Amino acid sequence: MSDNERDTLRFDTDDLYRIDTFTDQRSGSIRRMTPVDADGNDDPSRPVRYIGEASAMTPAGTIPLSFELEGDSLARAAEGFADGAQQAFQETLEELKRMQREQQQSIMVPGQDGRIDVPGGGMGGGKIQF
Repeated sequence: MSDNERDTLRFDTDDLYRIDTFTDQRSGSIRRMTPVDADGNDDPSRPVRYIGEASAMTPAGTIPLSFELEGDSLARAAEGFADGAQQAFQETLEELKRMQREQQQSIMVPGQDGRIDVPGGGMGGGKIQF
């Protein structure tokens, strides 16, 4: 392992969080990320963060969703859960559509006229018409 790789894997003790997970066993879960110092004590100089997690069922299968929730308490974060999940789902669908468009555009079509040159094409003139 190179020094650069080792630096990339260095555990950042200046940005530690304790994670508590809450679930209603129906809609999803909320992770409360409480900032802590290197000794594991609460760090009140940084804000607590709330992360929502849910799954969306699609014809292609389950899509995991993860989204930041606004609020200064678990109750406030829970109030915004449905809206956060909906927004994350819409953003995920848009990203999937974008990726699908890029994939379709990257399909290589030989020649602009839809013909493929076949070496030694024989009697047919060496062209396959699509």
